[in-house]
Amino acid sequence: MKHTKIFQKSIDQNVTRNDIDDILGADGLLLPTLMDAAAAIRDYGKGNVITYSPKVFIPLTKLCRDTCGYCTFRKDPGYEPSYMSPEEVLNLAVNGEQVGCTEALFTLGERPEQKYDIAKQWLARYGYSSTIEYLVQMNRLVFEKTNVLPHSNPGTLSRRELKMLKPYNASMGLMLESISSKLYATNGPHENAPSKRPSVRLKTISLAGKEQIAFTTGLLIGIGDSFEEQIEGIHKIKEINDEYGHIQEVIIQNFRPKLNTPLNAIPAPKEEYMLRLVSIARIILGPNMNLQVPPNISVGDYGKYINAGINDWGGVSPLTIDHVNPEAPWPQLKNLKAITERYGYKLKPRLPIYSEFLGKKETFVSPAMDDKIRNMSRNEIKHKQII
Repeated sequence: MKHTKIFQKSIDQNVTRNDIDDILGADGLLLPTLMDAAAAIRDYGKGNVITYSPKVFIPLTKLCRDTCGYCTFRKDPGYEPSYMSPEEVLNLAVNGEQVGCTEALFTLGERPEQKYDIAKQWLARYGYSSTIEYLVQMNRLVFEKTNVLPHSNPGTLSRRELKMLKPYNASMGLMLESISSKLYATNGPHENAPSKRPSVRLKTISLAGKEQIAFTTGLLIGIGDSFEEQIEGIHKIKEINDEYGHIQEVIIQNFRPKLNTPLNAIPAPKEEYMLRLVSIARIILGPNMNLQVPPNISVGDYGKYINAGINDWGGVSPLTIDHVNPEAPWPQLKNLKAITERYGYKLKPRLPIYSEFLGKKETFVSPAMDDKIRNMSRNEIKHKQII
């Protein structure tokens, strides 16, 4: 009975915190039943298709004002050039287009010019006052010179900065990661990361809604917050989306311990834990939200997450490594296809903006971006990977 009740409440988009407490309580649903409910909700809204985005990863700068206790993406000055040059950015995007990529994922450290003179000097040398100004121009370069659509993850942003970035981005993203205040306490993983304060990140996600930007967010699981805090984080994401309708996908991503980081000795969350949380996320978020688990870093058999209600694998690159998790190679597309089909679903490529965000009365992309996407569709640009 609880299975049927929670299915209907999720379809109706009115699952409450008390409902979740009920199904997780002593008399609640066992994991297999929880997963069955989540999968049925996903099937109701998304059918039998699991998507992925063929992407090229562009690490514009690895300098960052933040120091997180689990990150190896961030580098100190002098480790490598401060920023990628325009020529390097464009060459990487062109190479990505040649192998079938339609997403240019711009990932970068947050506001390094606020911490490092070398970053400020590099930007000034080329006529920029901030990393965001430079990012806007690199987005524009890729947008104008290729058929690869930018998706930027530059960290927390002001409303003015979001307005600057929107014309040249098909979508944007910022992981909420966690709502827990203890993570930025003394010796916490976010102690030296001012942009990781939950209130600051929630504000950026909300501002993106006010600017009608198709947006990606999600949680990072296993960095020190509790299961209850993670559930509350999912509720917060849903509440923001209920207000603005702009969140296109939610990622439930597990932490991976990395060498030479303070959290090196912390184990990754167990598979059962992740399956339970992903199932709960689907139940809370309902049938229409795109729910993603990255296959290259997932705990255990990543195909099992299909049975927990996901409908997307996220970005997968045939060209570039995952610079955030360089130790974790992307799955080969033929293997991703085989595993998806083994669980009874079809694998399909997508753009960095989901189709349901196009052609709506809300303007989630700029007119120029809308024209480019329509032209790509009319010309029937195909992904060149054989899957």
